[in-house]
This record gives sequence, C-alpha cells and structure tokens, in this order.
Amino acid sequence: MRTVVFDLDGTLADTGADLIHAANACFRARGLGDLLDPETDKGIGMKGGRAMLTAGFTCHFGQADEAMVLDDYPRLLEYYAENIDVYTRMFPGAVDAIGQLRDAGYAVGICTNKPEGLAETLLQRLGVRDLFDALIGADTLSERKPHPMPLIECVKRLGGDISRTVLVGDTITDHNTARAAGVASLLVTFGPDGEKVKELQPDAVLTHYDDLQDVVAGLIG
Repeated sequence: MRTVVFDLDGTLADTGADLIHAANACFRARGLGDLLDPETDKGIGMKGGRAMLTAGFTCHFGQADEAMVLDDYPRLLEYYAENIDVYTRMFPGAVDAIGQLRDAGYAVGICTNKPEGLAETLLQRLGVRDLFDALIGADTLSERKPHPMPLIECVKRLGGDISRTVLVGDTITDHNTARAAGVASLLVTFGPDGEKVKELQPDAVLTHYDDLQDVVAGLIG
C-alpha cells in the first residue's frame, strides 16, 4: 500500500493565527496586552505553546521566566481548545487533493506534534476527519517527531509500506523525521518557512495542493 502521511499545522491547515491568539490571551490576562502578531509571528506558533509564551515574555521583559511559562501553558491550551477554529482553515486545494489520493488507492494519515486530542478536535471542526484513516499526535506514543516512531506507527496503522511512503510537512522537524524513517520528504512552500524549506534539500517541494498527486506519484509511484 502506497502511503502519504501529512503533518497538520502549517502543512494541511493554516493554524498560526489561532495559536497566536491563544498566547496573547495569556499575556492579556497578565495585563501585558498582545505581545505577538497573528501574521508576522505565525512561525513561532508552529513551534508550540511554550515557544510562543517564551517569545512573548522575552519580547516584553528581555528574557522569559520559566515559571511564568509553566503557569500559563495550561491556560494557553484551554483557551486554544475553546477557540481552535476561529481563523484556521485548510490550505487551498488540500481537501480535493487528499480525496484524489484516496480515490487513487493511497493510504492517507496524519502525524503531528499537536496533542492528539487537539488535533482530533480541529479535524472534526474543520469537517475533514474522515479523510484520514490514522492520526498520531505528540502524546500518542512515548516519542514525537523528529523521532521516526510516530511516523512508522502511523504507516503501520494505515496498513502501508514504509518503503513506499511520503511524509508531507513544512519544517525541518518533518524533514528530519522522514530521513530518520527512511521515507521520502515532501515539504510545502506555503507554510511559515516558505521557500526556505528548499535549503533542507527534501526529495521534492509542493507549491500548491493542485500538484500533490503528480508529485507523490513521482516519488513513490
């Protein structure tokens, strides 16, 4: 079974604004106002809640207090869970492209460093959960990307063949995961890192989901 596994944030869905708003809610609760910009700081959002809090506190105070980060992290997750799909949308063409892959006989899943529960909630709210037959989150297993275990387990759950697998992502974490698992690395250029992903020398890049099936076929048939 030919298998295509996707990262979620920054690859399938543009989640950055909702992530940044969750961090800003924590800053506002401390009377600091909005410390991060939903557009220009999207890349920080893709690095996770602690990274956003650290960046915001560093911007305001000159350095981040780890205790403040730890205190606010649960609040950030709570706010984000309640407001997970206010601004988030699937990238243009993604839904149709994934449907075409499934119709062509590819197994399709998700391997993300988002907590599994949040990933499940987001996919349900976006109405696309049924497109993916396996979902591995940051806390599903004992390891997370870039360790190869989550990707390998995702392929296993899909009934796929690891030697005929593509990992579609948007960051060095996804690229390193693919390399560690010995699968093809396909990086999108419309994520937060943009064209910079080409510097990682992945097996291929994707500039629009309209080209997905052709690019995948070129990698694994």
